[in-house]
Amino acid sequence: MLTPPLAQAFDHVPVLAAQVLASFTALEPLLQERGGGLLIDCTLGGGGHSALLLEAHPRLKLVGLDQDPTARQAAAERLEPFGDRVSIVATNFADYQPQEPALAVMADLGVSSPQLDVAERGFSFRQDGPLDMRMNPQAGETAAELIERLEETELADLIYAYGEERLSRRIARKIKQHLAEQGPFAGTDALAYLVAGCYAPKARRGRIHPATRTFQALRIAVNDELGVLDRLLQQAPDWLEPGGLMGVISFHSLEDRRVKTAFSSDERLQRVTRKPETAGEEEQSSNPRSRSAKWRVARRRDLS
Repeated sequence: MLTPPLAQAFDHVPVLAAQVLASFTALEPLLQERGGGLLIDCTLGGGGHSALLLEAHPRLKLVGLDQDPTARQAAAERLEPFGDRVSIVATNFADYQPQEPALAVMADLGVSSPQLDVAERGFSFRQDGPLDMRMNPQAGETAAELIERLEETELADLIYAYGEERLSRRIARKIKQHLAEQGPFAGTDALAYLVAGCYAPKARRGRIHPATRTFQALRIAVNDELGVLDRLLQQAPDWLEPGGLMGVISFHSLEDRRVKTAFSSDERLQRVTRKPETAGEEEQSSNPRSRSAKWRVARRRDLS
């Protein structure tokens, strides 16, 4: 069983739930016609979206993918009522090959709310924690190791490319200076404080914390998020049966541009959503993280 804090952390309402459910109602005729079908949830997390879809479509079965062991454990508990309709696989979606064609593929990109809320994961500066940021805490390079390894110019380029941070060179210079003079950062608080100090006092009081873009850039780099997204967008259309749906929730422009381009230019896919669907005022008010969420859907063409 999960410890109480983690179990509670994963007990959340999934973002854009109404939009996901509405888009996937188109699956029901195919499920009835074929007597069932497979959903591949590439970012299972706590199983929120999958639980809603399994409940809405009794003929649907699920393969849920996640590299985070805590998420998999939470999802297993949440999805237990669906019994043998559910299979959970410990993997990054970029490394997965399905055993059978799917009627639906979905991905909810980026870091999940529970991961942000657990200080020990090091994703957020709202609570002090180690500079980790790995989706899979058992493998790969941490954010602390990354900033230690990179040269100043490489670090500046990374923060600019993945965080779209205009002060990237100043921030990289200060980070490397701190490492040289004081050693490793004590935690996320210390790094966020240094980044904020690169901004003029007036600019530190905006709606977005000055360290947000730098933390985003480091997280993307640590987890190769754009690289694995590119592989998913290339591979996933071949997982789908003709008429099947692929839906992606993105949270920043670097992701959304890739999804938009793939859905509009891939000859295997036909766009369903010409413009991304976003959260309504009520959801944005109750869940501020939904403000940047965008949902796009495409349908697999029959090229036979």
